[in-house]
Amino acid sequence: MVHVLGRANSINVQKVVWCITEIGIPFKRSDVGMEFGGNETPEYLQKNPTGLIPTLEDGDFTVWESNTIVRYVSEKFGKGDWLLSSPAERAQASQWMDWYVTAMHAPMTVIFRNLIRTLGSNRDMAEVHAATRTAVKYWTMLDNHLSDKKFVCGDLISIGDIPVGCSVYRWYTMELERPNLPHLYAWFDRLQEREAYRTHVMTPLT
Repeated sequence: MVHVLGRANSINVQKVVWCITEIGIPFKRSDVGMEFGGNETPEYLQKNPTGLIPTLEDGDFTVWESNTIVRYVSEKFGKGDWLLSSPAERAQASQWMDWYVTAMHAPMTVIFRNLIRTLGSNRDMAEVHAATRTAVKYWTMLDNHLSDKKFVCGDLISIGDIPVGCSVYRWYTMELERPNLPHLYAWFDRLQEREAYRTHVMTPLT
């Protein structure tokens, strides 16, 4: 059994528990971070010196950074769709995982923090509108990529779907003006058919 340290409403924790559940690994999760605290204690910092979440414990082995955890879990325990068997498959999945971090995460975080975690009178709507324009550019890029694919890396779901899959739920759940991106929405529909996605990702935004 692996142990995930991190609160359930964190998008980075959601990546990990969605992946773990899909693969079928027994796990437990402990609430850490924000209102739960615990991420600045000497014990936690010894496991994860960044003080961020999530952290994964697999026996005596500890690893942090959500995308790295997803890669580790899929490489050690993966099977079926979740086992990437060639360097090319792993590279393709990784490029979209890294693209999410380097491109999409920043504008989506600005939108999320303003609309979900900030009271209305304190929201910076100019910042939201600017971030939304940037996010639309990136979602359109993914929409184009998905025009001939069921999932990010082709006909089968993979770890390449996980970071953007967590983020697209927020995109379609927050109150925003969004363009019609049919391939993106069709992909989102396919993700919603998965029980693990509904359970761990499609939760109230808080």
